[in-house]
Amino acid sequence: MPVPVVKTVKHARELVAAWKSSGEKVAFVPTMGNLHAGHLALVRAANVLGARCVVSIFVNPMQFGENEDFGTYPRTLAHDIARLNDYQVDMLFTPGAAEIYPQGVNMSTFVDLPGLSQILEGESRPGFFRGVATVVCKLFNIVQPDIAFFGEKDYQQLLVIRRMVADLCMPIKIHSVATVREDDGLAMSSRNGYLDATQREQAAGLQRCLQHVVDAIQGGMDAEFAVVHASQELEKLGFIPDYIVVRRQQDLAVPNEDDVALIVLAAARLGHTRLIDNITFDLELI
Repeated sequence: MPVPVVKTVKHARELVAAWKSSGEKVAFVPTMGNLHAGHLALVRAANVLGARCVVSIFVNPMQFGENEDFGTYPRTLAHDIARLNDYQVDMLFTPGAAEIYPQGVNMSTFVDLPGLSQILEGESRPGFFRGVATVVCKLFNIVQPDIAFFGEKDYQQLLVIRRMVADLCMPIKIHSVATVREDDGLAMSSRNGYLDATQREQAAGLQRCLQHVVDAIQGGMDAEFAVVHASQELEKLGFIPDYIVVRRQQDLAVPNEDDVALIVLAAARLGHTRLIDNITFDLELI
């Protein structure tokens, strides 16, 4: 059965209200489209619940910086619909910018999270998490999900959404799904399509460098030395590192000697393409 496509807030709310009046739950997968296996893993996870499944596709202008790729970000709606037809999707919500930002992006009320949204990705991309939190808050208010699904590749984004939901007392459970990777280890991303053939071969080195950090720290190396070596390794592979750090999993704070649940995160440019990745790991208590 073809996926029902809904373009207006009014229509989306009418469908959700009808489901909820019948006592049905709603599972939500927000995306920016150009769907790949990582997105579809989120849809599969939502389908397991037996709830009504809503997927959104909206390329959010608020989260793109002045010199970023909003204009060229891949928009492949027909292809995306064809892929979603293989799943149980009760609504594909594809609003235009005027539906989400009726007063315009610059005049819109926004959601801003201090602290967590200002480090790492937030430092490299000022305003990025304000855009993410704002659009997700708006989508949550429209779709009224009981549970929403996000990928762990965008780990800091996942924590920002969880913090927003907790701080704003939203009755929504946030479920994370493990990063889906290509056969050579590259994390799936819509931006991978920007890579040329040579860069695509080089790109798998990002995940390998992160794994080297994990192995080194678990082997007893100091985290600072491990990330310095990894940064040098990335440069040799042709990357321009933005950051590579080891942090605590729960809040991305700098770990202390008692922390055992850690994560290594990196962002690096390969040509004109900016890639991010992470690996979570645990230290054994001595």
